[in-house]
Amino acid sequence: MDQNKQNEEDYGYQLFPERNSGRFKKGSVAESLFTFNHKCQVMLKVALDTSPYAKLLLSAMKQSGCTVYKERHFSCEDCDGIVSGGFDATTSQIVLCQNNIHQQAHMNRVVTHELIHSFDHCRAHVDWFDNFKHLACSEVRAANLSGDCSFSNELSRFKFGLKQHHQECVRDRALRSVLAVRKVSREEAEKAVDEVFESCFNDHEPFGRIPHSKNDAKYAYRDFQNRDRYYANL
Repeated sequence: MDQNKQNEEDYGYQLFPERNSGRFKKGSVAESLFTFNHKCQVMLKVALDTSPYAKLLLSAMKQSGCTVYKERHFSCEDCDGIVSGGFDATTSQIVLCQNNIHQQAHMNRVVTHELIHSFDHCRAHVDWFDNFKHLACSEVRAANLSGDCSFSNELSRFKFGLKQHHQECVRDRALRSVLAVRKVSREEAEKAVDEVFESCFNDHEPFGRIPHSKNDAKYAYRDFQNRDRYYANL
């Protein structure tokens, strides 16, 4: 097998075919108004403008010197049917799977999940390709802080009621994410997630808490803004 092809599969790029075919083709203006791409762009704007999760992450990244620009750092593309989004560390770009995201609430969660990866990339200089634990840690944080494991989402999956259910949901979703983008055995992925789980689960930056709901995220965003004001007056 061609080495470049092998690398693409090892790092999950086969899930995002437009990453490997240059820039995606653009049709006429009239055509674009009725495509998944147009709907994706509209929902992305709503997420960035209204989601407290996204607004907090964007503010934190700007404060860290990694300002995010909608046109530069987000790309709506067709993806493999099993994924909703991804973070391309080689371009510092978030991929939103326009063929798999059809509801605003889903878009909000995907944008938040991938912005957490982007935040980690900015603040921690994550070695996404050669350090398996770094990837596992960021997946734990994204599952924990994005709302992926909120009570309402788990209820819709018919999963609820177990003791420490949130932790088990985070562990499971982090494991699934690692397996989706790396060609490793389940045992290897479980070992990496287990080794980093405690420290990464308890790392709540930049939220300062686990935002279990939209209201929690609003309070976290308010606290973040007030923290900024406090430091600005020192």
